[in-house]
Amino acid sequence: MCGIAGIVSLNELGPGPGKLETVTQMCEILSHRGPDDQGIYDSESVTLGMRRLAVIDINSGQQPMISSNKEAVIVFNGEIYNHPELRKELSARGYHFNTNSDTETLLNAYLAYGTDCLSKLRGMFAFAIWDLRTETLFIARDRIGKKPLFYARGNDGTLVFASELKALLATRLVERKISIKALNTYLAFGYIPEGLCIIEDAYKLPPGHFLTFSKQKLAIKQYWSFAACQNGQTIAPLDYVEKLREKLRESVKIRLISDVPIGAFLSGGMDSSSIVASMSSVSNAPITTFSIAFEEASYDESEYAKEVAEKFGTNHYQLTVNPDYDAEIEKIVWHLDEPFGDSSCLPTYAVSRAARELVTVALSGDGGDELFAGYTRYLTETRRNNLLRLPYPINRVANHFARKLPFLFPARKLLFNLSLDGLEGYIDSISHFNRYDRSFIFGQQIAYYDDAILSYPEEYMKSIVKEGTSGSHLNQIMYLDSMTYLPGDILTKVDRMSMANSLEVRCPFLDHELIELVQSFPDEFKLKGSESKRILRKAMADILPERVMKRSKKGFAIPIADWIRTKWRDRISETVLSRRSIERGYFNSSVIRQLIDEHLDHRRDHSHSIWLLYMLELWHQQFIDTNVTFE
Repeated sequence: MCGIAGIVSLNELGPGPGKLETVTQMCEILSHRGPDDQGIYDSESVTLGMRRLAVIDINSGQQPMISSNKEAVIVFNGEIYNHPELRKELSARGYHFNTNSDTETLLNAYLAYGTDCLSKLRGMFAFAIWDLRTETLFIARDRIGKKPLFYARGNDGTLVFASELKALLATRLVERKISIKALNTYLAFGYIPEGLCIIEDAYKLPPGHFLTFSKQKLAIKQYWSFAACQNGQTIAPLDYVEKLREKLRESVKIRLISDVPIGAFLSGGMDSSSIVASMSSVSNAPITTFSIAFEEASYDESEYAKEVAEKFGTNHYQLTVNPDYDAEIEKIVWHLDEPFGDSSCLPTYAVSRAARELVTVALSGDGGDELFAGYTRYLTETRRNNLLRLPYPINRVANHFARKLPFLFPARKLLFNLSLDGLEGYIDSISHFNRYDRSFIFGQQIAYYDDAILSYPEEYMKSIVKEGTSGSHLNQIMYLDSMTYLPGDILTKVDRMSMANSLEVRCPFLDHELIELVQSFPDEFKLKGSESKRILRKAMADILPERVMKRSKKGFAIPIADWIRTKWRDRISETVLSRRSIERGYFNSSVIRQLIDEHLDHRRDHSHSIWLLYMLELWHQQFIDTNVTFE
């Protein structure tokens, strides 16, 4: 695992001054992603840099790596799990290898197949290859978006890229101007989806896409999508369970290849427990597991994690997270890169830090909810869509009435949501501040924007589904989450919080071959009646403890509502309502004050909305108010 960065200048004036120094500084900012080694490749047109976390071929896998025929050079962040098989294929074609690293396998795969090499890769990755034959930069990102890649164009025609946004901002080639569309979308959903970036002139390479850059011509193409694999081949119903077991075990097994110690996150939920069970079935090596506990009983799942650990004989370690962990929040904000409102980043950071003391790699159960319809909201939305939709024209009247109610009127959001049909209703239900909430909270800095800007987040989400799938309602909302919430929230959180601690996290449920298999299953094998993850439950029924199988889903939440009212009360209120925050002009301070007062007085639970505002202000202080430098 690594952090990568680079600058390409192909204009007639040649490279600008300080290119080597700039990339060196970018790599220093990314040092947490790779504490073991740093390397730079510098030529007239391109400078590539990397920071390495050594996992495979520790002694000879240094980067940047130049091909044996001197035709290409690569910087690579990630792991290619099928590289031994791919290496045999390439060796048969006459390609030579000087190392045992997957980096060299990837580089030779490009030389053999060009951009089509992506179809042969099974793994997580973000990489850049400079082709000296054609003077073309080729950068690509894995299918699901496990590994990040930001890029921007300089005013002089240069292209700059890096694993994290903070490295781009440190170059001074990117103006630190906030995107109102991205800010608006953050307030709606609590994260910034892959199609947007909080900095107006910076971009994220979307998952499943690659970019080529030559002679100032930039092109982006898609090579994989969830929508395409939804139409894959079907299998006989009797084979569903066994096929799933077989593919999950295979997915876990190939992710156990490493030259460093490996462990696993274990929450006690079905997903992480299934991963630990699969690890136990494919490896005789002792398993080390890590879990989080809370002092608040309603949030604590540690008893289930302990039960699973005992069943499979793991060496289990548990860490208790409490409100005192607020001392880490500013550091966490720095690592997150963009405003990020999912408070589970705190326990994710904590468990990653604890795990790194004993292992370099950890497997996680992330992706199981998106793959098998595990979120409670899928069941709620299915019921709402089938039973609670208001008939026409009552829905039109309810919609009009809801818009006229005061911002904090208790039934306003429910009434508005029930007035919406299908996909619009689901998008509204996952919003922290919906379109009409935002019209109340925005201050003068944003209020003058037209309605197209203010309604952008909802329209953006609808366009993703419209362009990608036309299946059942459940299929549509799962597709939407896989394209937005999964890479923008879940995988962003996992990558940034693990890499902040120089820990590599691997997600077996997000193996693209496993995804393509599960996409061939009918909806009722994922969600039927009140039972979610039906096919996974069947596959693990005789393997996991019965209590784990029957327990209700909790997620990785923290007691944020109580902590904001107690330990964090003054800190959060003073930050969100500070003069500096108010003078930015983003929000109507009187409305925000009312929101906070209602929460602190126990009249309503506005904890998630308040947390969004708090994290936004902390991010603004670090990334906009001051220059981005080494941590």
